[in-house]
Amino acid sequence: MQRTLSVFNNVSIDGYFTDETGDMSWAHDQDPEWNKFMSGNASGEAEFVFGRKTYEMMARFWPTKEAAQTMPDVARAMNRTRKTVFSHTLKSAEWENTRVAHDDLSIEIRRMKSEPGPGLLIMGSGQIVAQLSQAGLIDAYQLVVVPIVLGRGRTLFEGVTGKPRLELKQTRALPNGNVVCWYERQ
Repeated sequence: MQRTLSVFNNVSIDGYFTDETGDMSWAHDQDPEWNKFMSGNASGEAEFVFGRKTYEMMARFWPTKEAAQTMPDVARAMNRTRKTVFSHTLKSAEWENTRVAHDDLSIEIRRMKSEPGPGLLIMGSGQIVAQLSQAGLIDAYQLVVVPIVLGRGRTLFEGVTGKPRLELKQTRALPNGNVVCWYERQ
């Protein structure tokens, strides 16, 4: 059975996953219900897929004491889970359970999907999301719509053509105003 490739990302109500400076801190409005959702989400099995920028941001935070204190379940999952970072410039990875892939993204993802193991999960990594969406390799999207208008920023789908259709499978509104939407590629 082929592994699935999914995306988990926060997006502003006007469709951006980062603001115009690349900042994503606007998406981390924590409350007890959100933290419970994130802990439950982190309990699943997956192998993470990152681009270099997202990898470096994650590797600076999740192995820290602050991460372990503020979101212990998520920090534990982030650190123990296998990770693949795609980069043309990164030579090695310091974060535990991480390998660096330098091969063609689409070819490597096709290979990884054909191997046994848990599903593959992309977080952040907008350029990778756009490239793999264009190639038709992403099976599902879990998008958290955050009720903020950024006005400008980066979308997850820059350069995607062909108007790929997604089917909404489930939604969940959280008390902090976030709405989680689960989509599958048609």
